[in-house]
Amino acid sequence: MRVLHAIRSDGFAGVERHVCVLASAQCEAGIQVTVVGGDPDRMRGALPHAVTTVPARTTLQVARAVRGAPADLVHAHMTAAELGATTATTGRQTPVVVTRHFAGPRGRSAGGALAARMVKPRVSGQIAISGYVASRIEGRSTVIYPGLLPRPLGTADVRGPRVLVAQRLEAEKATNVAVQAFAGSGLAGLGWRLVVAGVGRQSAALEELAAAVGVSAAVDFVGRLSDLEATMDTSSMLVAPCPVEGFGLTVLEAMAGGLPVVAAAAGAHLETVGVAESARLFTPGDVQAAGAQLRDLAGSEESRTAYGATLRDVQLERFSLDRQVRDTLAFYDSVLA
Repeated sequence: MRVLHAIRSDGFAGVERHVCVLASAQCEAGIQVTVVGGDPDRMRGALPHAVTTVPARTTLQVARAVRGAPADLVHAHMTAAELGATTATTGRQTPVVVTRHFAGPRGRSAGGALAARMVKPRVSGQIAISGYVASRIEGRSTVIYPGLLPRPLGTADVRGPRVLVAQRLEAEKATNVAVQAFAGSGLAGLGWRLVVAGVGRQSAALEELAAAVGVSAAVDFVGRLSDLEATMDTSSMLVAPCPVEGFGLTVLEAMAGGLPVVAAAAGAHLETVGVAESARLFTPGDVQAAGAQLRDLAGSEESRTAYGATLRDVQLERFSLDRQVRDTLAFYDSVLA
C-alpha cells in the first residue's frame, strides 16, 4: 500500500510529531509512505530514510505534492491540507481520509468555512484522535488513539525536584494555571523548580505572571526542547493544565516514561490520565486544587513512583503504537473496500 500523509505546515508541533510517529511505524510495517509538509529538517530527522518527504508550507504546495506523488490513499491532517489534498485528487479514484486533531468543527474563519464546504464531499472517512474530539466535530468518525513505542521507565535516582509543563504557550493551553498552581503549592520554598518548555504568544505574559506571584527565581522558561524525553526523565512531575486538550501527546509521552501527571479533569485527559486508578486530576482552572495535588505528590517519592508506574501500565495497554498502526490500517482497508 502507498500512503501519503499531508500537512500544510513548515513547523514541528503536535500534529507534525503525530504524523512522524505514525508514518515511521507504517514504514516499519511495510507500507510505502510519503510525508508532505512540516519543518523540512526536523521532519527528515524524525522519519526513516525510506519515507519520502516533500516540503509544503502553502495549500497550493500541498496540492502540487499530492498531485505529483503516487498513492493509493491520501491521509490529510488539518483543514488546509484537506483542501489541498481533495483539490489535487478531484477526478481521480484516490480516496482522501482525514485525521481530526482538534475538538471543534472545521471553518472557524470565513476562509476556513469556505474550505470546509469544499472539503466535506470529497472526504472518504475521518479519524478522531479521541472520543472528546469525536464528540465535537461534524460527521461520523472513527476514534483511533495515538500510540507510542515502549520506552524505559524513568527512575527516581535521576529525577530531580522539578515540575515540568510542556506545551505551546498560547491562551487556550492555560499555562498560567501551572504557574499559579506552582506558586500556591509552596514548592519553590522547598527547593523545587518549575520548568516551562514551549514557545508562543503568552511567553512574556507568563514571565510577568511568575514575577507577580513571587516565583520567578524558581521558574525556568527553556523554550522549545529538542529532547523532551530527556527532560521528562529528570523531572518528578508533569502538570497538564489545558482544559480543551484534543489528546495531549506530551501527556502520553510522560505516561510512557512513568512520569507522574497532574492534569485538568477535562478534554481527552479524562481518556488518558483519567482512566488510571487514583488519577491526579483537578477541576480546570482551579489553581488551589492543582497546587494541592503537586504538593501532595512532592511529599512522597513512593507515591510518585507508584503513580508513574500505573500511568505507564495504562499507556502500554491502551495507547501502544502497534494498536494505532493496526487500527489505522483496518480503517484504510475499510475505505478502500
